[in-house]
Amino acid sequence: MKKKNRFLANKTFVVFSILAVCIILTAVFAPVVTRGVDPLKGSLVDALLPPCKEHIFGTDKMGRDIFSRVIYGARASLSATFGVVALIFLVGTVTGVLAGYFGGVIDAVIMRIADMMLAFPGLVLALAVAGIMGASIKNAIIAIVVVSWTKYARLARSLVMKIRDRDYVSAAIVTGSKTPYMLFRYMLPNVLPTLIITAATDIGSMMLELAAMSFLGFGAKPPAPEWGYMLNEGRACMQSAPWLMIFPGLAIFVVVVVFNMLGDSIRDILDPRNE
Repeated sequence: MKKKNRFLANKTFVVFSILAVCIILTAVFAPVVTRGVDPLKGSLVDALLPPCKEHIFGTDKMGRDIFSRVIYGARASLSATFGVVALIFLVGTVTGVLAGYFGGVIDAVIMRIADMMLAFPGLVLALAVAGIMGASIKNAIIAIVVVSWTKYARLARSLVMKIRDRDYVSAAIVTGSKTPYMLFRYMLPNVLPTLIITAATDIGSMMLELAAMSFLGFGAKPPAPEWGYMLNEGRACMQSAPWLMIFPGLAIFVVVVVFNMLGDSIRDILDPRNE
């Protein structure tokens, strides 16, 4: 069966692909979905209103509409998550392929750095890096990339080492193929499918890490509408105004589940054992 048909034949992939597209379109067209309500504009007269007809998700302590902030928060959360995954994928793939192909000193240096990163709990090290650089969503992205690229590097290295000594690779080198050609013609095509599957399954976990960074004060800064920061804001009013945490928490839950299921379905479709 062709791969295209395999994707369409997988009902889980089709369903969660549609849901993922809907989530992305909701973020892109946030002004339309919220009917022009400004997520940063509030009125103290309307502070801490429970869900009602005018404010279906209620309002926060500044009188800002929670529904509008949740929808606009999808922009910040999704763009930051995709940025993290893309950077980790790029850094990890490049370093892993170079380490696996060249070996020797290059391999030793890259892998020892990776081992040093793995010696610390990931989130703790990310918090330390973000704390040194200062609280912002940009620095939170950099901090997570610094501690998370090792997974992709080690995976890419192991895949390259499996094919580096194959006969067709040796024959290409003997016939005068240059290093850039070898990397782009033989190494990358063999590692990309597995790394893409890994990246797809990591979207949900990266979103949770970014939300955790913002919740702890190392990510988005006020008054930015970001889900992790919104949870932090609602923490003080958890008993008197639970909707401040319920709706951002539900948004994180739904998006993480959708992208986790989408990643799992892509992995099932592209798994070589299913060939």
